[in-house]
Amino acid sequence: MTTPDMGVHAWVDATAGVAGDMLLGALIDAGARLDAVSDAVNAVTPEPVDLVATVVSRAGLRATKLDVTSVAKEQPDRSWADIQTLLAEADLPDLIRERAQRVFLRLADAEARVHGMPASEVHFHEVGSWDSIADVVGVCAALDFLNVTSMSCSAIALGAGRVTMGHGALPVPVPAVLELASGWRVLSGGEGELATPTGVALLTAMSNQPSDLPPMTVHAVGVGAGSRDVRDRPNVVRVVLGERQDRRSDAGVESILSVLETNVDDLDPRVWPTVLATLLDGGAADAWLVPIVMKKGRPAHTLAVLTSSETRDALRRLMFELTSTSGIREVTVHRTALLRGSVPVSVMDGQVRIKVAYLDGEIIHATPEFEDAAAIAVARAVPVRRVLEEAIAAAAQAGLVAGTPAP
Repeated sequence: MTTPDMGVHAWVDATAGVAGDMLLGALIDAGARLDAVSDAVNAVTPEPVDLVATVVSRAGLRATKLDVTSVAKEQPDRSWADIQTLLAEADLPDLIRERAQRVFLRLADAEARVHGMPASEVHFHEVGSWDSIADVVGVCAALDFLNVTSMSCSAIALGAGRVTMGHGALPVPVPAVLELASGWRVLSGGEGELATPTGVALLTAMSNQPSDLPPMTVHAVGVGAGSRDVRDRPNVVRVVLGERQDRRSDAGVESILSVLETNVDDLDPRVWPTVLATLLDGGAADAWLVPIVMKKGRPAHTLAVLTSSETRDALRRLMFELTSTSGIREVTVHRTALLRGSVPVSVMDGQVRIKVAYLDGEIIHATPEFEDAAAIAVARAVPVRRVLEEAIAAAAQAGLVAGTPAP
């Protein structure tokens, strides 16, 4: 039986701060291949970019320092639209592209709120340079190489004081960092800029939640170095890779998801089936409507979308685009799902997948995949009910019934 690949969980220790190159250095140190990461970066950048990893010491701790060099002498400001085009035209796996787009969208939204302009008009200064683009794409490629499917992070040290940037002298934490850190656990951590906008955007876009080190079986540890070596603390980011022990057991799979909700009272009801189908096609774990009554007795619907952190931002945007809502609320939920898989059975010279869910090693549900049955019914010109009945009988003959041991 085919069962889901839970992948690798990454926990990031950002209690000394975080920058894009520090996180990338930690992932390289944890086992991501530098050449694979470099190939992904150079698929995006028109001019060649070199990534160099060096072992250094930070306050007595060994760490990997990642440096980005480019033949391009000038680094013009780039808009969110410019970076969207670069990513869209790059020869990248879809997951790396989607993750990188999500990070830059968070950066664009944060800058837009800080400067009071639409995200489409935002021009990145430091974030638009090749090294920052390489950091974002490189981290996304490293996560893909390491098969990281979920991430969480510690409290993020932001720093204190002032720093000179493209907009002049700014207080630390800089405004964009504070916007990006909204809803996350933070601490000062010391003097100076300890967290950059790129670093915080990567953590908050990729992480399911801010948390202490979760229960997990540790497979690898990576340490990434910052540029400075200070006496009072190791200037490093640590990444711990492994299998979450609180996510999968014989009792089921636990995950931390988000529910996006909005109330809508002015949408043509004929549109709703398309809205739900589009959200599900866009990666929602589930999407549903709840009839409600709003003020003045107006009939309406609550649209709810269950999503992981990987698809949250894209689905929120779809909700705005597909409906007439002007606001979406979000809550974090814990979901426990039965372990599931599928087993094909022969029906009318075709195959129907039997979806099997089990608990403590015992089958709880065994259900034919309706679309498979419907396709056979069309091909054989028979009622789909008959195909479903034969599929259930074939599943029973194969021992796929409730109460029997899981295959």
